[in-house]
Amino acid sequence: MTLRLTVNRQAWLDHVHTQAVLLGNSQHLVPVVKGNGYGFGRPILIEQATQFSTEIAVGTVFEAHDIPASHTPIVLTPVGNELPTSLPRNAVLVVGSIQHVNTLVSHGWSGRVIIKLRSSVQRFGVAGSDVASVVSAVNGAGFEQHGWSVHPPLDGTATDHMQEIAQWLSIVPNNLPMYVSHVDADSLNALRAAHQQRNIIARSGTSLWLGDKSMLTLETDVLDVNHVDGGTAGYRNTPISGSGLLVVVGCGSSHGVVTNAGDLSPFHFAKQRLTMLEPSHMHSTMLFVQDGVACPTMNDFVDVQQPLSRVFVDTISWK
Repeated sequence: MTLRLTVNRQAWLDHVHTQAVLLGNSQHLVPVVKGNGYGFGRPILIEQATQFSTEIAVGTVFEAHDIPASHTPIVLTPVGNELPTSLPRNAVLVVGSIQHVNTLVSHGWSGRVIIKLRSSVQRFGVAGSDVASVVSAVNGAGFEQHGWSVHPPLDGTATDHMQEIAQWLSIVPNNLPMYVSHVDADSLNALRAAHQQRNIIARSGTSLWLGDKSMLTLETDVLDVNHVDGGTAGYRNTPISGSGLLVVVGCGSSHGVVTNAGDLSPFHFAKQRLTMLEPSHMHSTMLFVQDGVACPTMNDFVDVQQPLSRVFVDTISWK
């Protein structure tokens, strides 16, 4: 059983470090290392991130302890009902409302915070009319405001994102850094040129680590192949239409592998999509290949088309 990510090591490193330079490096870039580590795992990405930034963004307070003491964890998600004892005291937390501030007070937090500004994502963040009251609450709680942040949606154009960020730049004071997401290098340069009095810091995850997928291959091995003539198979006794081969591959729901948009199978062999007999189950998936169609054999590898931001691989092969 293997879900394997194969990486052209030098090409990937060149891409990461080129992107870091384009986005600003050092004091103008915060690499994002959260969740599954974009398919690589967080430790591998942290090792790279420490080379070109003093701050590293993580998803939650439960991930912040991964960051070396020499660097500052920037937490992207507001704190809920628990503040872990493992949380480094130099972490910077995020607030987007007076309620968020009150939650941190109830946990006894006394460190730094970034105020999240509401974007068209409408997920969390303070509205323009409420900025002054949230700033007052932060000051009243004795927190140090470390900066502002705005997170445009994935959808939309670079111009849309720039306009949304520029609108906030015209509202909030310019004495603190503005952390921005989902902005490419050209847009960043334009924003920085138009707002030279501002320290605009890019937060980058997907484009930094996965911006060029040509050097990345995700695949799984074939564990078993059996010929069938109709009947049923699988955990759900799924009916089989016609004659063909049942192919069992070594990845499943425990790896985060599921159907793609449109309920399409993510598995491919010989440039053809392979039909899933039933949804992936834990550590394996059953496929059905009709007679006459190119079929993998034992110990072959099958391509897996999944967003690397949601899968947990068993092994990474560096070329």
